[in-house]
Amino acid sequence: MITPILLCGGSGTRLWPLSRKSYPKQFVPLVGETTLFQASAQRLTGEGFAAPMVLTNSDFRFIVTEQMAEVGIDPGAILIEPSGRNTAPAVLAAALWLQARDPDGLMLVAPSDHVVPDAAAFRAAVAAAEPAARAGQLVTFGIKPDRAETGYGYLELDGDPGDFTPQVIGLERFVEKPDLATAEGMLASGQFLWNAGIFLFSVKAIIAAFETHAPDLMAPVQGAVDKGQPDLGFLRLDPEAWDGASDISIDYAVMERADNLAVVPYAGGWSDLGGWDAVWRESGPDGDGIVTQGRASAIDCADSLLRSEDDGLEVVGIGLKNIITVAMPDAVLVADASRAQDVKQAVSALKAKSARQAEAFPKDHRPWGWFESLVVGERFQVKRIHVHPGAALSLQSHHHRSEHWIVVEGTAKVTVDDKVQLVSENQSVYIPLGAVHRMENPGKVPMVLIEVQTGSYLGEDDIIRYEDMYARGQGAKG
Repeated sequence: MITPILLCGGSGTRLWPLSRKSYPKQFVPLVGETTLFQASAQRLTGEGFAAPMVLTNSDFRFIVTEQMAEVGIDPGAILIEPSGRNTAPAVLAAALWLQARDPDGLMLVAPSDHVVPDAAAFRAAVAAAEPAARAGQLVTFGIKPDRAETGYGYLELDGDPGDFTPQVIGLERFVEKPDLATAEGMLASGQFLWNAGIFLFSVKAIIAAFETHAPDLMAPVQGAVDKGQPDLGFLRLDPEAWDGASDISIDYAVMERADNLAVVPYAGGWSDLGGWDAVWRESGPDGDGIVTQGRASAIDCADSLLRSEDDGLEVVGIGLKNIITVAMPDAVLVADASRAQDVKQAVSALKAKSARQAEAFPKDHRPWGWFESLVVGERFQVKRIHVHPGAALSLQSHHHRSEHWIVVEGTAKVTVDDKVQLVSENQSVYIPLGAVHRMENPGKVPMVLIEVQTGSYLGEDDIIRYEDMYARGQGAKG
């Protein structure tokens, strides 16, 4: 049995403003109707695969379960990383967890933010790699390049990939991201593939590789797994032990040092969506090179991407060429397509001026649903709050604000101190400052309300939780 290991802790700053630290690209429907994370889970589900294991962080844990439920997939273990430590500690944590449960199994490590259009072809490549992985080799998957790309690392083969029928070939070496001239030479040689960062190996083989090539990681990661604490359906890795692990990728820690490497060439289509230029390519430009998404129109334009991520916001381009335009309710990106890799500079510039848009998404996703701020004043704020069927906010109070709730869709069950009542559409309830209160959706359809806050401080950290079905503790998100 192969256990898929989905890594989904990245922030994807080159796809700002749609991808942000609080809600990164793997959870967004960038290409097609499903999110990249959902498509990854679907691709690695079915005959021969165990339930997927997910490694993520605390803020994303409920997004992971919600999105998997939406596509009908029941996850296996979900490991919560206390902090980002790159891919080597994450992969080792997954291997050590599996060692106690399926020591003879295989694990397929895959980022959750890649596009692989032909799922059947990818599964055929995995099947071709399986015998080598069971024999103790560390197998990676190399993508057939179609251009001299400088944004990817490469794999040099020690054999001929031929017609790219799935087969195991020896791997000569890993090559760092090249300059353009080097990339052109590698493309022409036919002996180099893009490094997709996808691996298949046995639990025993990868643990042995860490013991040999990165022994300093063994103790802290083993401690983080052994001392991990169950939290609802998740396992929180121990933060103190985890902090002792180096921040290092699996390529640097193990793969570039190991001598039992192999690669399976893959030509079925792939993209890591590493920038808006990649989104443009994968979205299928028309004859003029135009891609529009949402309420966007292009007039006399060429080779451009125009996206509106708000139903109330129209984006119109006139006479544009090689332009990327992405409009969100709170931020708009306009860039020359040749500068797509520099979008991350916008995030750095916004962070330097303490702009909320640098990292915070307009919709703040919580385990019970989401909310967005509609109007913010000096002493008031208006929010739209969406609560999933059967979900409930924590029992809480505030030191600095009172609230007025108006239900506009569905029915809310509202607790204010000792009083519990049902509040239907077009009805409202007032929450005095300091009152202990809770909002629940007892129905089978989403409940939406408008919240008007007034007070001297309106920050999300002005919250005291007394009870919470999601065990979030104190703080803005817990």
